[in-house]
Amino acid sequence: MLEREQLPITAWLPTTAKEAKKRGWEELDIVLFTGDAYVDHPAFGAAVIGRSLEAMGLKVAIVPQPNWQDDLRDFKKFGKPNLFFAVTSGNMDSMVNKYTAGKRLRSNDAYTAGGSPHHRPDYATTIYSKILKEIYPEVPVIIGGIEASLRRVTHYDFWQDKLMPNILTSSGADLLIYGMGEQPLKEITQLMMKGVSLENLRTIPQTAFLIDQDEELPKNKKWKTRELNSHEVCLLDKKKYSRNFVFVEVESNRQFANRLIQKVEGKTLVINPPYQTMTEKEIDASFDLPYTRQPHPRYKDRGAISAYEMIKHSLNTHRGCFGGCSFCTISAHQGKMIASRSEKSILKELDAIAQMGDFKGVLSDIGGPSANMYQMKGIDQAECDRCAAPSCIFPKICTNLDTNPKPMTELYRKVNNHPKVKKAFVSSGLRYDLMLDENSPHKKEDEEYVEQLITHHVSGRLKVAPEHTEDEVLTFMRKPSFKLFAKFKEKFEEISHKNGLNQEIIPYFISSHPGCKPEDMAKLAAKTKKLGYKLEQVQDFTPTPMTVATEVYYSGYHPYTMKKVFTALSMDDKTKQRTFFFWYKPENKSFIRNYLSKLNLFDLQKELFGS
Repeated sequence: MLEREQLPITAWLPTTAKEAKKRGWEELDIVLFTGDAYVDHPAFGAAVIGRSLEAMGLKVAIVPQPNWQDDLRDFKKFGKPNLFFAVTSGNMDSMVNKYTAGKRLRSNDAYTAGGSPHHRPDYATTIYSKILKEIYPEVPVIIGGIEASLRRVTHYDFWQDKLMPNILTSSGADLLIYGMGEQPLKEITQLMMKGVSLENLRTIPQTAFLIDQDEELPKNKKWKTRELNSHEVCLLDKKKYSRNFVFVEVESNRQFANRLIQKVEGKTLVINPPYQTMTEKEIDASFDLPYTRQPHPRYKDRGAISAYEMIKHSLNTHRGCFGGCSFCTISAHQGKMIASRSEKSILKELDAIAQMGDFKGVLSDIGGPSANMYQMKGIDQAECDRCAAPSCIFPKICTNLDTNPKPMTELYRKVNNHPKVKKAFVSSGLRYDLMLDENSPHKKEDEEYVEQLITHHVSGRLKVAPEHTEDEVLTFMRKPSFKLFAKFKEKFEEISHKNGLNQEIIPYFISSHPGCKPEDMAKLAAKTKKLGYKLEQVQDFTPTPMTVATEVYYSGYHPYTMKKVFTALSMDDKTKQRTFFFWYKPENKSFIRNYLSKLNLFDLQKELFGS
């Protein structure tokens, strides 16, 4: 593959009118605004959407990180597109991207050249959309990406500490696409190219829009409709707000879901059911588009884009996650069902990586949201079609789930055997409960996968996420028992020792998760100390829209049981919980000793500090 300087500027989608003219374009069909720097790579959502639209024969431009604080020239430079403006905050919710769990501005933005945190506004999707509607009120604005997806109904916003209406109401956008957007966007665009107006595209799956409250719902004989508690009711009643989440999560996890509606500020929000999971052919088509796999040349002298540096020599094998963790938004955005690429498509991408001038033979990752879910799906699809469970592996692994890891083992071996690959690591998340299932019908294949993984695909340190040690907290998180982590650690060390490998396993943990008390953190400290850890990979729970844990954090009630749940809310309480991670630091010992004494937890005090 040619280096960035050697490729013509027309290899990228245009970011300026001058670049568009070099392609011979005097006008555009679609202009896409994104809060991220423009990296033409399949791991960056704006590039995927831009290339997907380009593949339909459309003239598409990208405006990365437009300046929203000057004379708004970035929003005007392409003029009116023929079809619509598309808007996304980028690969992350802009507030998660910009602020820590302590609500402090982050010092670095991984999706910005040079890392400056000042190149996107708070609530980027809303800000960009409002500006476009002011300048071009007659041009449709379609929003998508994770920020739009997870804010599609009334939701709790941690940074303002209040309930906010759906993002269509806040932004003034005309249509919202939730989830992975290729399927709905393709259908919408094809119909608009035929002259169908956006107002007449109200039965497209995986979209949301607003209508007047007295307006009749669009007709679709296949869909039943479920009404959520209105935004105004949610503002007055935390329990009713919390109950909404159950319906949102259930319908998000159904293969054949109901349409959802919610009254809000004199309008009715309509959320159409999602598309079926992408087929192998569809997901291959998305990854096989002609990406340059590089940042746009405009960033050449502005510094590295760290999110790109992290993934440029990696392989994404699939989308989706059936873990259903209480604090995670992956299934709400990418879906519960796994959409896997073909081996042929993955190996084709590997060939492209191998041709990159800076590739030294080390593949940084082979994985997905959870690395070891590739090619896993229901044995009897009809049974999956009837299911609405948020997780396929909690509280136990579903007997209808085919968890055979053989396709992954074979793929890993083929990647390893590539003539230009010296080492291929698996560094994205792993579910060890899938590897250690006592009831697995394919134990031999499980053992082969674990052996292959630990022997050939660990970069010295394998990161896994038990998240906590206490069963009560783990049950709330929808995570397996910590005993499984200890078992996996033992297996890891046994295989590493047998093969003469000096490598270690590094666990991730969360403090202040709803349901977690300080004494749970004390037990976590004692158990991880016993395993020989002085913890490094830790974080405070950050409430993000569209998770069970966030609903509990705001309302105080579990949405499924309506039982009250203890949650650390104040910064002081959160800091106390976090302190237990670092029991070994001299400045924390006095506080922890005194706290455990007050609770009469002298045994834990002794385990941590001796007599």
